[in-house]
Amino acid sequence: MKLYRLHAKQTLPISQKEAWDFLSNPANLKVITPESMGFKVLAGADKKMFAGQIIQYTVAPLPGVNTRWVTEITHVNEGTYFVDEQRFGPYSLWHHKHFIKKAENGIEMEDIIDYKIPFGIFGQLAQYLFIKKQLTKIFNYREEKLIELFGDVPNEKKFFALKSI
Repeated sequence: MKLYRLHAKQTLPISQKEAWDFLSNPANLKVITPESMGFKVLAGADKKMFAGQIIQYTVAPLPGVNTRWVTEITHVNEGTYFVDEQRFGPYSLWHHKHFIKKAENGIEMEDIIDYKIPFGIFGQLAQYLFIKKQLTKIFNYREEKLIELFGDVPNEKKFFALKSI
């Protein structure tokens, strides 16, 4: 069983409350996802985030390939931390931790995603050929979109890593 991890950090010049209000609102996921992904929230994003919340989406991981994705918000620590886990979708495992903490110039946002791809060796090949590239593209887009929305912190180092664990 091969597991992969995506780990990203970004500093934004906003308050922790402003970051939480934006990032914990499931409807805003569409705002920070590339249009080419065909992302659409179907249900479950009409209430403030809570543990046990089920959110349903459609997404096109590849051009012309639409899939349904169902996540559950499993943990919420108001203002600082939440976890979403895939219940149905393209991965065998998707566990996404979101951290928000105060930083010198605003807040530091950290994402840690552990995921597993189905289909054994074929899934590993897909990871090498396009999944890794697609996730990198999505998180680079997300970083740029958040800078566009909230501004950048000059001279702050960004951190992004995608690796096998």
